[in-house]
This record gives sequence, C-alpha cells and structure tokens, in this order.
Amino acid sequence: MNTKTKLNKKRIISEAKRVINVEISNLVSASKCLGNGFFKAIELLVSCKGKVIVTGIGKSGIIGRKISTTLASTGTPSTFLHPGEAIHGDLGMVSKTDIVLVLSNSGETEEILRIIPSLKKIGVPIISITSSQKSSLGLQSTVVLDTGPICEADPFSLVPTSSTTTALVLGDALAITLLTIKGFQKEDYAFYHPGGNLGKRLMLKVRDVMQTGNKIPTVYQNSSMEDVISEINRKNIGFTLVLDKKSRVVGIITDGDLRRLLADKKDVYSIKAGECMTKNPLGISEDNLAVQALATMEEKEITCLVIRDKYGRAKGIVHLHDVLGKRQFAYEL
Repeated sequence: MNTKTKLNKKRIISEAKRVINVEISNLVSASKCLGNGFFKAIELLVSCKGKVIVTGIGKSGIIGRKISTTLASTGTPSTFLHPGEAIHGDLGMVSKTDIVLVLSNSGETEEILRIIPSLKKIGVPIISITSSQKSSLGLQSTVVLDTGPICEADPFSLVPTSSTTTALVLGDALAITLLTIKGFQKEDYAFYHPGGNLGKRLMLKVRDVMQTGNKIPTVYQNSSMEDVISEINRKNIGFTLVLDKKSRVVGIITDGDLRRLLADKKDVYSIKAGECMTKNPLGISEDNLAVQALATMEEKEITCLVIRDKYGRAKGIVHLHDVLGKRQFAYEL
C-alpha cells in the first residue's frame, strides 16, 4: 500500500458514499425478507419465561453483545454467551426456559456449530440470524431470520460490514418490536437506566425538580395584559399563573394564549388577565415521581403543572424542561 499517494477528495467522498449505499442496499433486501420467520421469532420471545441468550463470534459477537444489552435495557432479560467459553462450562447458564439468539452470517461458523448439539440437548429454542436458511445453522434452528445474500461493503466482499450492520438492525427490530408489544414506557426505561441523566431525573420526586418562591410567574385576575406579558418575559418559561385576591391559583395564561388573542385581532391591552385565562390549571402533588409529572404532561399535551398547598395557593411549578433537565433551553418569547 502506497501511503504517499496524493489524496483525492472527490474520490474519498465517493468511496464513502459507495460503502454507505452498499450497506443500505443490504438492509433493504433484509427488510424484504421479513415475514413469517420474524413473526415466529417474536411469538417465541414474547412467551419466553427465561432470558434471551445471544451468541456469536468475532465481529458478530460484538454485535451480539450490543443486541443483548438493548434487549435487557428495554425489558427483555438477556445475556451474552461467548461460544468459546460455552464449551468450557458457560453452557451451564442455559436452561430450557431460555431462548438462544445466534448470529452467523454464513451459518457455518465452527465455534457456533460446536455448541448447537448441546443447545439441542438442553431443549432450548434457537433463533438464528443468517444469510442462508439452508446453512448448517439454519437447518438446525427453530426459527431463521433470513437476511438474504449479503454483499459486504469492501471491494472483495470479505470484511464483515454489511453483514454486521444487518444483524444489528434486525436485533434492534426484535428489541423495539418487543418493547412496543409489551407496552414498555419511558418510566420503565428510566427504571432500567438509573445511572443515566434522564433516569436519575425521572426517579426524583416532583418536589426535587419543581420551582418555588419568586421563580413562579404570577399575576392577579385584574392585572393588565401589559403586566401579564412583562411577567411571562421576566420569568421566561412561557406562561404565568393567575391568582385571586386570596392568592389562590385560579387560572393560567400561556404565550400561546397571547398569540391567539393577537390572531383574533383583539386589543389585548384592554383585557384583564382574568378574562383570557384558562381556568383551573392542572396540578400534581409534590410527592409524586417526576416521571408521573412527565406522563401527565405528555398525556394532556401541556408543558407545566402546578403544585398547590392546602389553601390552593401556588407552592411550586414543574415545567417539562425541569423534569428533563433542559432548563438551559427554556422557552423564550
């Protein structure tokens, strides 16, 4: 290889695009192969009483590890089994309540085929991702996810590229289809990711993320719209609460309300806050989890909730950005 060859930008970009297009073409072909095999695989996985054990060697093994972690993080118990370690005792982790997902492009990988008889003896169902149903692996599998013939992206079709990408995407398809069928929710994802930023925030209580004191935007029912706009601008979260004479929360005005007033060509400065507010804004208890606040806001398609004290006064507010930790992207008029 001549490393002193002058680099040609156009040629380099063209080669990169060719690689990407080759891999896309393989994914399209694999998508067209989806059918009864994928359905049967999902049937098996949905009814699995144990765990999904993913196995593969080399580059396929790396992809297998990723598929296993994706399954585990989305509510399907899973672990990775290295076929080399399997024949030296790790097969003991496999039980008949499990399902084994095997990755092998050729379906003739020696290390994989060596453990198939033992898996058969255990009685565990085998789902394989391979390019040939008639391969040694395909013929011994309970269900085959056939990718169709694979063209690797290198000029010689030797380097695992398209095959690993296709296996990865099929693994994602399995995991996300299972996630959808099981009704897996954002709060479930947070539970399995307590170390992540989102997981940490969603497992907090509302009181831990709500804003209090002078951070709460408020006006009174008889406040002018000039005061309303000023308060929304000053607090910079896209709304203000409306209070009665006893400082109880009776309504809310959002910047969307202001836009609608202007669109109706109304003289906004002649209107009082109590005349255009939305009455009785939704609230939540400070003892609820932040994830419950998020679920309520998503369901009602709103961006904030009010925390009231026993007298109906504003004790705090929780905004969508507070829950997601995106206060730096707070709403600006």
